[in-house]
Amino acid sequence: MTSKTMKAVHVPAVGQALELISVPVPEPDDEQVRIKVEACGVCHGEAKIVDGWASSYPRIPGHEVVGVIDSVGAGVDGWQPGQRVGVGWHAGHGETTGMTIDGGYAEYMTAYQDSVVAIPDGISPEEAAPILCAGETVFSALKNSKARIGDLVAVSGIGGLGHLAVQYAAKAGYEVVAISRGTDKADLARDLGAHHYIDAAADDVAERLTELGGATVIIATAPHADVINPLLGGLATGGELVLAAVSDDPIGWSALDFLGGQATVKGTFTEADSMADAIKFSILTGARPVIEVFPLEKAPEAYDKMMAATVHFRAVLKVS
Repeated sequence: MTSKTMKAVHVPAVGQALELISVPVPEPDDEQVRIKVEACGVCHGEAKIVDGWASSYPRIPGHEVVGVIDSVGAGVDGWQPGQRVGVGWHAGHGETTGMTIDGGYAEYMTAYQDSVVAIPDGISPEEAAPILCAGETVFSALKNSKARIGDLVAVSGIGGLGHLAVQYAAKAGYEVVAISRGTDKADLARDLGAHHYIDAAADDVAERLTELGGATVIIATAPHADVINPLLGGLATGGELVLAAVSDDPIGWSALDFLGGQATVKGTFTEADSMADAIKFSILTGARPVIEVFPLEKAPEAYDKMMAATVHFRAVLKVS
């Protein structure tokens, strides 16, 4: 029997810190499943909830959720108790996980059936969770890009998203350039599969990429305008700069920056249909996020470390 109450961590109100609470276990509505949460990633998107973007408060965040279905509502088709599943940003029925409905910083959560993807064996819940947002974002950026096997692909920012992007790009057969400030991540980048490393603090990034022939695609994962701005000059003619980073700062390009190289700048975001593909590719190739695991009770600490960029590389809550 499921307990009538559960542990959860919520944002009580706009601007307030995460708080551990006890709340009733939710019951699934029509077309919903209830998930016994095994793991939930801690993502920078949670900052938007603290900042006031949630539809109402209090709100339980968490949109990188892996768990096991333990109950289904009326009208659910194709899902049954015992299946291991994942839920990302897209909560189905026009909802957003952890933003307009409660997410996975809890022992249980409910989700609409059209938001759920199967999580196969071969990957742990803690490793699968970050792939449902961070991993899927960069996976889709590469999959939907114009790059082909052997092309030069650069990844700017070797952090929570970038360390996965380097792995995916290398395992997909691209010539990979890792870009970061300083040399402390050079060896790690090469261990992850990068063929070249550019120290953005010491080198002109655009010049170095041009010397390598120009990048067909650059995946920008560092959320800083001064890091993104010079990348445009490192593209080959007709190349693509894909913005996977979340930044509110103006990047500072003008029309003149686009006249010579016929470059394309586009964004990418998590897509429910692609989460299963990202998980499958990770299992097939052995790509895995580097994670730091915290118990649910230490979600506030995990969030603070994520915001301070001191977590290595993705924080994950182990819930059950």
